[in-house]
Amino acid sequence: MSWRRTLAITARLLAQFRHDHRTLAILFAAPLVILGIFALLLGGGGDLPGVGVVNADAGPLGSAIVRQLEASEFVDARIVDTTKAEEQLTSGELAAYVVLPTDLTASVMHGAALDPEIHLRGTEPSASAATLRSVQQAMVAAASELAALGGLTVPELAPVVSYRYGGADLDSLDLLGGPFVGLLVFFIVYLVTSVSFLRERSLGTLERLMASPLRRTEIVVGYSLGFSVVALLQAAEILLFSLWILDLYNAGNVLLIFLVEALLVLGAVNLGIFLSTFARSEFQAVQFIPVVISPQILLSGVIVPVSAEPSWLQVVSNVMPLTYAVDALRAIMLEGANLASDVILRDVAVLAGFTVLMVVAAAATLRRRVA
Repeated sequence: MSWRRTLAITARLLAQFRHDHRTLAILFAAPLVILGIFALLLGGGGDLPGVGVVNADAGPLGSAIVRQLEASEFVDARIVDTTKAEEQLTSGELAAYVVLPTDLTASVMHGAALDPEIHLRGTEPSASAATLRSVQQAMVAAASELAALGGLTVPELAPVVSYRYGGADLDSLDLLGGPFVGLLVFFIVYLVTSVSFLRERSLGTLERLMASPLRRTEIVVGYSLGFSVVALLQAAEILLFSLWILDLYNAGNVLLIFLVEALLVLGAVNLGIFLSTFARSEFQAVQFIPVVISPQILLSGVIVPVSAEPSWLQVVSNVMPLTYAVDALRAIMLEGANLASDVILRDVAVLAGFTVLMVVAAAATLRRRVA
């Protein structure tokens, strides 16, 4: 073996990398951006889970519990009435609310257990766990505080816990499964479409179509429909496998879930067509994944809820289409939301608007890149 010839090949390859600025950026800049986003997500800085307290004036013990909750670093406690607590629990402003019995102090002084009602929203296991832990710690601290003053003995804790959605057996797979189905469809469809459309350009098929009487919009929509038929079959297969084989929790309409998936498919297909016009090779088409797809996956709310992100990062999340797909899939599957819900209507409208925008963008850039 000749080391001179071997090193000549190595030098040639390094020279190619040196002149390929896009690849260098993907290799050295993209990982830092992705890791930076990941660190910001896990570092917190967003909103704490909201906890409402009903009957906060339930004697000295009730007041002490409220003080302990308001001082907690893990929840955002607020005093509410029953009507407002129900409204905010349904809308997601509250992760839970606690109902203190009006005779709480007197009953505990007579030896009764400390048994407030804790109503959990239940769609986020981590928020539910943090809320339960914080409420129990507040009750223990409040009872110990009054016991030290001679007001009562430390009572037994016996909270009555109920869930609005899901339940105590809702696990991480149920929470992540629905949105992950959407993300998987989006990623695979984008990848297949961008590479396949680029191959059409490389073989000259697209250029011949551009020379025909066909309009750019007709070409883009034609390709989009072709890719979408196959992608929708794939989306249906993934959805049925997730619900019937993996047994993901679902309280909503399966057809509505598929509608959200279908909009994701159409958006991914046209995004792939659009971005492929800026690539000269399949390798360059794949390079868009860490730049365009990965940040959306990280910021869509699958890993960390959008409300738990730093406020400035929430602004970025709220302009990404995957955020609305994740929001819709969670609302349908965990809460049983339907098209009568303002949230679902908003999410569906955003996804449809994104699809139209990608069709227009792909048609607008097609001639310039092919010619």
